[in-house]
Amino acid sequence: MLNEIEQIPDGFLQAEAEQLLTLLGKPTLIHLEGENPKPLFICTLLHGNETTGLYALQLLLKQYLDKPLPRSLSIFIGNVEAAAQKQRRLSTQNDYNRIWPGTLLSDSIETDIARSVTRIMRQRKPFASIDIHNNTGHNPHYGCVNILNPHGLQLASMFSNIAVYFTSPKGVQSAAFSDFCPSIVLECGQSGNQNGIIHVLDYLQTILALDNIPANHPHDLNLFHTLARVTIPGQISFSTRSDKDIQIFEILEQHNFDQLPAKTTFANIKTGISSPFIISNESNEDVTDEFLDYVDGKAILKKPVILSMYTTDQTAIRQDCLCYLMERLSLGHSASRL
Repeated sequence: MLNEIEQIPDGFLQAEAEQLLTLLGKPTLIHLEGENPKPLFICTLLHGNETTGLYALQLLLKQYLDKPLPRSLSIFIGNVEAAAQKQRRLSTQNDYNRIWPGTLLSDSIETDIARSVTRIMRQRKPFASIDIHNNTGHNPHYGCVNILNPHGLQLASMFSNIAVYFTSPKGVQSAAFSDFCPSIVLECGQSGNQNGIIHVLDYLQTILALDNIPANHPHDLNLFHTLARVTIPGQISFSTRSDKDIQIFEILEQHNFDQLPAKTTFANIKTGISSPFIISNESNEDVTDEFLDYVDGKAILKKPVILSMYTTDQTAIRQDCLCYLMERLSLGHSASRL
């Protein structure tokens, strides 16, 4: 179920994301030789409707049609089936960013693909790994790391002055590759935004030109730590209107990466609805009572929290989550965890 090739496929540089299923047929790992043989690994389309990485890569590769790459590249093109339908994932599939070594999911075609890519790349000893994503809600551009080490934090800081440290959910690509190379996620705003494409293109050009990654901690990085993930049980209906079990608020999309004070109304809850939210910490423990009170038809924050990835997109919420809850970390705090 995996293509492994050593050239750019005909038509790839001009293809739209939804055309890749016809062009490639299945997930594809592309190896391209460069002047420095230690490859940079770039991962895109793990979610089929997150296209910024693909279009930035196409622009990057067009610049090297007539000259050598400064460094070898290994590129993984992920969920081409979902991309053909402009979906995050198909209902018959596992999430392609939950299938990597360390996953809690049972063995499947998708986990076999991820294990194969990880095995191949471990042998190739990558310079770094960059997984490129988009958000559904309104968010700044930022980097994510799974290990608090200077190399990963430097890679993140070269993309944005905002970075997020997380260890859950399990089975993400960046965490699997963190075992053998510096590994980050780029969150590039909403799919289709040209500014995101150009930002990623500029970043990839910068990383390709590096001989090494600095080993000192960046000093101007705003670092956040993901505390918990907010989901809505499948039997609970929700909308931005008031006619469902939960009324969620569009305005909260504008407050991603802002701290909301205690006693903020998080949602309106219809009378008689119990347990409308599940808030799980990094150990997958239910910590809903730590964060929410239910008073007079409202879900009220018990303490200050910082949101990320809050979205009102129904499909994204059902397939992933409503949002994450975070805290700030100082770089001194992060260094103490090394």
